[in-house]
Amino acid sequence: MITCPNCNHQNPDGALQCEACYTPLPATVACPSCGAAIQANASFCGQCGADLRETATSPSAEVSAPDSTIKTQNFIDPDSESSTGEPSTSESSGSDPDFELPDLIEPDPLVTPEPISSAAPPEPAEASPESTSPENSPPLPSPPSPQPPANATQLQTLTARLRQVQTDTPIELPRQLSLIRIGKPNDQTPPDIDVSGFPDSEIVSRVHANLRVEGDVYYVEDVGSSNGTYINGLPLPAGNRHRLRPGDRIALGKGDKVSFVFEAAG
Repeated sequence: MITCPNCNHQNPDGALQCEACYTPLPATVACPSCGAAIQANASFCGQCGADLRETATSPSAEVSAPDSTIKTQNFIDPDSESSTGEPSTSESSGSDPDFELPDLIEPDPLVTPEPISSAAPPEPAEASPESTSPENSPPLPSPPSPQPPANATQLQTLTARLRQVQTDTPIELPRQLSLIRIGKPNDQTPPDIDVSGFPDSEIVSRVHANLRVEGDVYYVEDVGSSNGTYINGLPLPAGNRHRLRPGDRIALGKGDKVSFVFEAAG
């Protein structure tokens, strides 16, 4: 069995990689003493305890050195060399003794190299104030101005009003108030919309209804009036509120005697 050096898994003899973790397994050889399969780089046999280091250094394990008498190929004929060890003139000049090489003219270099100077490189010149003045610097592009959302202008310019049905009187709703009180003058809180000057205003309570403003949305709510508040002919329970849309009809009290139409104007 071959033990995996990574996960210690027992693999069968002759396996090349671990069956469990696929790690390459060391090569095995036969013990020269007992013939058991052992790792090629083992120092002792795990079966008989034989010292494998002696076997590795035995004369039989030595590889015969290459024949030192083998001569390397020599492309120079030793017979052609003179007694001084230099090749003959006929061999060095070629097969034709009358052949002479012409003198070669050295070509001019394409780029004349500059001499290398060991002096330190010159320091960069400081920019003059004129070159760095804002007048000489190129103008920087101005950043694009952010575009407001499509409905931002509408929210800022949207206004609403109530039109008194019986007298056709428009009443502009103040944008700076988030709570607009509708009723008649009283000792506690004066109304923001006084209906005491309209016909049949006696059916309207002094604190009758409120308009709440949330962004560009208006809501109407009854605050416990005596004769109630009606939206498009339907009673509005006290404490509840109704989101107003252009064209909604608000009646203060029964009989639709003091009525208003909600209008939105840009």
